Amino acid sequence: MSNYTVSYAPHINDPVTTNRIMLDVVIALCPAFLCANIVFGFRASLVVGVCVATCVLCEGLYEKAMGRPLTIRDLSAVVTGMILAYNLPVTIPLWQAVFGSAVAILMVKQLFGGLGKNFANPAVTGRIVMFLAFSSSMTTWIKPYNAISDMFTGAIAGIPTDAITGATVDVVADAITGATPLALIAKGQLDAMPSLWNLFLGIRGGCLGETSVLALLIGGAYLLIRRVISWHAPVSFIATVFALTALLGAHPVYQILSGGLFLGAFFMATDYVTTPITDEGRAIFGVGAGALTVIIRLYGSYPEGVSFALLIMNTLVPYINKLTFHKALGGQTREK
Repeated sequence: MSNYTVSYAPHINDPVTTNRIMLDVVIALCPAFLCANIVFGFRASLVVGVCVATCVLCEGLYEKAMGRPLTIRDLSAVVTGMILAYNLPVTIPLWQAVFGSAVAILMVKQLFGGLGKNFANPAVTGRIVMFLAFSSSMTTWIKPYNAISDMFTGAIAGIPTDAITGATVDVVADAITGATPLALIAKGQLDAMPSLWNLFLGIRGGCLGETSVLALLIGGAYLLIRRVISWHAPVSFIATVFALTALLGAHPVYQILSGGLFLGAFFMATDYVTTPITDEGRAIFGVGAGALTVIIRLYGSYPEGVSFALLIMNTLVPYINKLTFHKALGGQTREK
């Protein structure tokens, strides 16, 4: 018996770690990162870099100050920074990107105890706080056509603002600002809409990481193949938006290809911490987020509703988990 090692459960080792999962998410986000630089210019890299650096720095400094183990190597802060940056316009002043990143890490993640204890998605909440605090800069868009043409002519594309102060450069501002597809739909200006092909590729106005549906599908497919996420939340989310907008005669194909639906469906509605733990719960979460997105888009004062829908559904996750809880074979449900 002396050759046996006795230890507490669990007795099964799994090579999948938090670091490995987060690395897969970073890899899945890379196609959208590449497209953002092609469509909007290299300032996209600057915005992403600032958000990621701020998130990592805030997490490290807070944990050091509180005497907690450092968790920056698990890459969760990197993922938060990337997803937050993808939800920002490329013209965002950098100090505002720093503010939003600090809110996401400190207020939403660390003050609730760190990874696994936050009730809301940090990137989603940081984005909403920024939208409410800086509504003007958060709704200033550039036309990607100008950015692409500038790239081919050798100019530095996609930098309509001063990289440090965020002040608008008047010489080019009027030439490159434009409405997003969702804003055009809300105004009934369908004639000004980009083609479906351009919407699919990402040649349109919008946040820097949300425009290319193709890139987001590639990233989502990678996560599904790696079994990092399940299909239930993304498919139910997108399908609900399509079905409801079709039922309401609100241009369903344009609705699903516009805005941040695919970014939200594959990279925010699949967050392990703030979404349900069962497949049935994830499907309910996706349907609820899709329905709220449609309601906000069609009847709200803001043409996009993905972030608000996800935040609302985050608060309902404990109830969805309770509703879809699987009782163990032969077990009993505990009455309270």
